[in-house]
Amino acid sequence: MGDNLQYAKGEKISLKKHFSEKWLQDRIEEDPSILGLGELDLIQRERKQSSGGRIDFLFLNSEIETMYETEIQLGATDESHIIRTIEYWDIERRRYPSKEHRAVIVAEEVTNRFFNVIALMNRSIPIIAIQLNAIKIDNKILLNFTKVLDIYEAPEDEENLGGEEVGRAYWEKKSNPKSIAIMDEMIKIAQSRYPDARVTYNKHHVALGTSRRNFMWFHPRKTPNNCHFEIKLDKNLVTETKAIFDELGIPYTLRKESNLAVSIQNDDLLKKHADKIATIINQSIEAYS
Repeated sequence: MGDNLQYAKGEKISLKKHFSEKWLQDRIEEDPSILGLGELDLIQRERKQSSGGRIDFLFLNSEIETMYETEIQLGATDESHIIRTIEYWDIERRRYPSKEHRAVIVAEEVTNRFFNVIALMNRSIPIIAIQLNAIKIDNKILLNFTKVLDIYEAPEDEENLGGEEVGRAYWEKKSNPKSIAIMDEMIKIAQSRYPDARVTYNKHHVALGTSRRNFMWFHPRKTPNNCHFEIKLDKNLVTETKAIFDELGIPYTLRKESNLAVSIQNDDLLKKHADKIATIINQSIEAYS
């Protein structure tokens, strides 16, 4: 009964009284997934803004092409914190106008005042509020992040944000080997048709391109047998390509008018349907070589 788990009484404490904001930022930077917003890539911490301030974190979820302008607040939310977060969100969405952006507030107490201010804005800003509870058990601290508000707006997609070149070793360290293997197999398919296809290992994606332009962007994941990629298609072949992925049972999302974001979640699918996937990749190469 209970799988041998033992009950331990915890005590809720105020992080503001015991730790600095930098300490909390360090914990989040070590593992952004604790925020509960999916698998996040850190674009920059303490990112300088044109307004003169600095945003605590700018994150990117490559799989759903969403950027999170994230502010941390020890203690309770206040008006200046809300305004600052929205201001930074607005600056970054202007910098990357076709990406989806979410303003994120993380605080130990999300007050009624916060909800009142958001209501005055008619829920027009895609904002997420995350309440942080710190629980002390013996001499250890448990951080529990709970999403208490999430206002969603439909995304406008663009070709992926790359970032600086980081080399293959960066992705091998970051991703599961089986996910890397799926990417490698698709790159191999492309290079068998177009030997000069170039691979660029950027911080936020692995780009595959011809001499003219990139046509595929890969996001190997930490999860085994799971590799997300985006492919740029001939506009006249989008409907036909979607039908192929539907037939194969491979999930995809249409981005813009000619890009498909695809998730290969089983390497057996790639092996079993290599010919059809090769046809799709080759059509993309022909359109952009």
